[in-house]
This record gives sequence, C-alpha cells and structure tokens, in this order.
Amino acid sequence: MKLPSSLYNWTSVIGAVIAIIALFMIVFLITVSLFIEVTSSYLGIVIYIILPIFLILGLILIPVGMVRRRRRMRRKDETGLSRWPQVNLNLKQHRNAFMIFVISSTAFLFLSAIGTYEAFHYSESVEFCGTVCHKVMQPEHVTYQTSAHARVACVECHVGSGADWYVRSKLSGLYQVYSVLFKKYPQPIPTPISNLRPAQETCEKCHWPEQFYAHKLRTERHYLADEHNTEWDIILKMKIGSEYHALGQDEGIHWHINPNVKIEYVTDPEDRQIIPWVRYTNLETGEVHTYLDEEHMVDTDTIAVDDFRHMDCIDCHNRPSHEYFSPPFFTDNSLTRGDIPRELPDIKMVAMGLHYAVYDDTDSALLTIEKDIKEYYEMMYPEIFEDQMPLIEKAIAGVQEDFTQNIFPEMKARWDEYPNNIGHINSEGCYRCHNNRHKSQTGRVISKDCNLCHDILAQGYPDQLNMGGVRDSLEFIHPIDIGEAWKEVHCVVCHDPLY
Repeated sequence: MKLPSSLYNWTSVIGAVIAIIALFMIVFLITVSLFIEVTSSYLGIVIYIILPIFLILGLILIPVGMVRRRRRMRRKDETGLSRWPQVNLNLKQHRNAFMIFVISSTAFLFLSAIGTYEAFHYSESVEFCGTVCHKVMQPEHVTYQTSAHARVACVECHVGSGADWYVRSKLSGLYQVYSVLFKKYPQPIPTPISNLRPAQETCEKCHWPEQFYAHKLRTERHYLADEHNTEWDIILKMKIGSEYHALGQDEGIHWHINPNVKIEYVTDPEDRQIIPWVRYTNLETGEVHTYLDEEHMVDTDTIAVDDFRHMDCIDCHNRPSHEYFSPPFFTDNSLTRGDIPRELPDIKMVAMGLHYAVYDDTDSALLTIEKDIKEYYEMMYPEIFEDQMPLIEKAIAGVQEDFTQNIFPEMKARWDEYPNNIGHINSEGCYRCHNNRHKSQTGRVISKDCNLCHDILAQGYPDQLNMGGVRDSLEFIHPIDIGEAWKEVHCVVCHDPLY
C-alpha cells in the first residue's frame, strides 16, 4: 500500500507515532480500569484529558508535516505538483489514502465523542472536585463526606442545571486551575458568597419549602470540662415550622422564607456576619417595617437597591455540606460514641485545649497531641499513666481523628474561619438579627427570645434531669453558674475563646 509522498516526512511521522502511542495508552488504561479497581484520582485526568491532548496534537502534526513537505516539493518543482492536492478515486494510491483518511477520521470522531462524554462526566464528579487538587480542596472534601449531602454530587449545588451556569463554572474553573498551578489561592479559601447560585434554583430542586415538618425533637449530650467529664443533657423542641403542620410556615424558624413574607437585609458582602439593616414586608397586607442595628448603624441614604439581599435558605444553612465543627461539639460527640474514653479524667479539657491551639501543619499537630496528652497524664495522674496506657492511647487516637476531620492547618480551614449560621453557640448565627438591637422607628424590636425558635423540655445531669411538660418551656440553666450573664452576653463570646 503506497501512501502519498507528502506523508513521508519527519514531522508527520513523529505526529503519527505520538497519536498511535496516545491511542494505545488510552485503550490500555481504559481496559485496566475496567478489570482492576484503581483508586488514583489522577487516572481519570490522564485518560480523558492529558492523553487526548497528545492524541490531538499528534494528529495535527500529520497534516502540518504533509503541507510543509508538499510546499518544499513544489518549490523544487520535483513532480510539477498543483497548488492543492487532488483526489482521484480511480487511482489506487489516492483511493488507499482516501480510505485510510475516512476510516481513521471515523474512528477518531467516535473515540472523541466517547472521550468527550467521559471527560465531561469525570469533570463533574466528586472525585475530580475533591481529590485532584488534594491539598487545596482537602478540607471541603473531608467535611463533605460526613455531611447530610454526602450522596449529592458537588455540581448539583455549585453548578445546578442549565448550560449558562455550566459555562460559568468551567470559565471559573480555568482560573482555579491557574491559581492552583501557580499557588495564587488564598488560605483559607473564601466562601463563594457573591457568585453562588440562588437557593431556589439548587436547594429547592430537592427540598420542598411548603412541606417542612412542624416541630422536631433534638436531644443533645454535652460534657463539662471538669475532672469527671460530667455529662449534661438537654432536650429541645425545635420550632422548625408551625405547631400544627396544617399551618405551614405561618410560624417557626422557616417563617423567614414564607412566600407571603419578604425579608431583605443589607450586610457585609464578605461573610454576611454583620447585618445592620433589615426590612420586613408582608406581601398580603403591604405592611413594611425597617429595622436598624443600634450597634452597627448605617446611613440609609447611601443604601442602594443592589445592596439588598432577599433572605433565602443559604442565609441560615450556610454550611450545608462543608461544616467545620467546633472543638466542644466534636469532642462531645466522640465522648458519647466512646472514641474518647469518658473515664479518663480531664480529657475533655485537655482535648479542647489542644484543638484550640494553632499549628503549622497536620503532622506537627498530631505529634503535639500525642506528646502533650502523655505528658499531661504522666504529670497529673501518674498512676493512670503507669496502669492504663491503653486508655490514654485510645484517647490520643480519638483526639487525633477529631483533628483530622475538622481542622486543616495547611489551608487554615477551621470552625472560626467558616462560621455556621444555624444556632448561636459558636458564632453569632441567629443573633446577627435576633439580638434586641434591631429596632424600627415605631419601636418594634427583632427579639432575642430563645422560645421563638425552640422550647427546652428537659435539661441537667442525667440523674437529676429537670423535666418540663410537652407544651411547657423551661428557662435555660447554664451548666456552670454564671448568674444572669448568659442573658446579656452572646454565647459565642465565651464558647469560642478565639472570637
């Protein structure tokens, strides 16, 4: 089989070799991945992105070499070549070249279609989003895996449906690739507040606001940072919706997104943690009330319409899939599960002290945790250090596991950098508005009353539990006697020493 003479040049030969090797590697790696479970997240990039680039590059070099070869031949006037190639299927040489071109082009287009399809799906996968840029995205990927949305793909929330948002995400992704390659990314990665898609276009594709549950029972087990890790329980009735399901969103926490009510506010665009201006509009009656924060006053004349934000799900559920829990929270959970032994005296106090410290990297943090826990019990409880080392080793493993799941020194990602707006213990949360400081000109106040959101049904030590009725609400009792201070000072002031 004789091929066109213009094909015989080093550029085309090199291009053909590159294309053949790339094609062989693609087929080989796809075959391997079908029969052997490969855990490397980079295999998909190699198969569907890197190797196809080399395949296309090789195929481009073939005609480039042919054109250059043909020009040289024309300049030398070796065969009286015409300016453009001619195709005459009556000639065997042309027919062979034409058939090779058609078959190879068909195969290439077929493989390109499959590769493009697979590349699209791989670039939309959780594996691609979370593990390719391992160091940068590790905090988000780890916290995502323990969230309520662990089976929801990243793109379902971050991109959603529709071609326009898909194109936006890919254009944004190009800059992200540049940032990672040249280490231009900030630490920690800022929450993309300004360019998140509206919750109505993502969250509400699965969550149906009109069908929220009425009330929800929440039981919490806490431990005091004392010698005995004393247990303190609290049972709350969370007023998610109205007391009666039939009333829907007329009352309760989800009243904020009642379709007959419009809540607008002005805030700091960086993190939305300070809200100095709130406007309530009843869309049925036309009633309007504007509230100003006495502590963070703003000039209402300078507020533009573009500054207004219409309150939606994300204003409270701002960490739906990437929540960084605080040391008291995840330490309490580990004590409850038994991952950290409760019988080890002072362990909660020791664990929280280690978690609140600032470290340069995870490895040094884990070494410090092991060293400090051993040194503490060797000094303070030498008999336990001598006789119950397995208990101390278990505590070390539990504290280290909590650290790796919630705190990421390399990216400076932790609970105080990513506050959760649900609740009010470890961040301002609800108190951003419900703080008794937001007042209208008519004297209306956005109340700080705890019973607006929940009723305390029981609280106290397990053997001395203070119980209330199903429809009663107990007044909160602080586990440590601080008088009436808890009514005046926001919880985060004490509960987060880094606040």
